Amino acid sequence: MDILKTVLTIIFVIDCIALACIILLQEGKSAGLGTISGAADTYWGHNKGRSMEGTLVKATRVVAVLFMVLAIVLNLNIFN
Repeated sequence: MDILKTVLTIIFVIDCIALACIILLQEGKSAGLGTISGAADTYWGHNKGRSMEGTLVKATRVVAVLFMVLAIVLNLNIFN
């Protein structure tokens, strides 16, 4: 059981670093000020899910869920 806890802790640390990096790579919400004038109806506005920004949002969701699951599992104290 001690080996499993060590492996899960290493995965958790890697997940934490990945989550921080993915969040820092994303653009801020203030970068989209063109939506005030209606510029969101462009090609990039419709295909945002296929862009790099959309990919980062999806990756953030996956890594955040993994972070929460690992945090809960590591705090259950089943590894004592």
